[in-house]
Amino acid sequence: MARALPRPRSPLATVRRWYEDELGWPTTGTEPVELLTGVRFDVLEMPADAGRAVLRRLPHTGPAALLRPGRGAQRPPDRPKLLLLVAPGGAEELPGILEWLEWGALAADLTARGAGGRMPAPAPPSQGRASSGCGAREAAGWVRPPRPGYEAADSLPTTGIGAGIGDGGDAPDLVRLVSAAATECHRARLERARNGQSDRACGAQPLAFSNASRMSAGTRPRSLTL
Repeated sequence: MARALPRPRSPLATVRRWYEDELGWPTTGTEPVELLTGVRFDVLEMPADAGRAVLRRLPHTGPAALLRPGRGAQRPPDRPKLLLLVAPGGAEELPGILEWLEWGALAADLTARGAGGRMPAPAPPSQGRASSGCGAREAAGWVRPPRPGYEAADSLPTTGIGAGIGDGGDAPDLVRLVSAAATECHRARLERARNGQSDRACGAQPLAFSNASRMSAGTRPRSLTL
């Protein structure tokens, strides 16, 4: 009697299994697969041009993903975003850190996803393709993929005791990471303004003062001193 062959797993089931079994990250039960933030990690979100500059400055940030609009987007995107994974609680700390660094005006450029949030689940690194799914609003691909066994909360950028230790001993603490991200968001915004590009993603928010003008006025951002 012929035996029925097992049905092959769907690509989305493979993605969900990799995150849940290999990394221990909770996912949604939806299609496309999404990762729940605020449990094993939070996410810093910034324009991709600023994010790439941060990755050049800080080679050991932890996992990072590039976010693009999916086929189900309801409106044209303003620009791609870069997502940097940080320790849980980082999203809640972000506004206070920006204020302390005197970068409060960048709130629309540098945001976070924390408790109760989610992000698209990029395909596992071995698959090499973004996991957008059918009709996904957003699609993401890993720029710096996670490694099983290395993404516990204490191996991601954080503040407090152990901050700056990270994976391999050289990941930046959360304050230093936010400082670099805020500086690069500001530089990217000024560069887009010089090139005459639209900044619709930031609404009517005015450009921050340049670093030179702030220093001449005696209000040099603390971000330049870290």
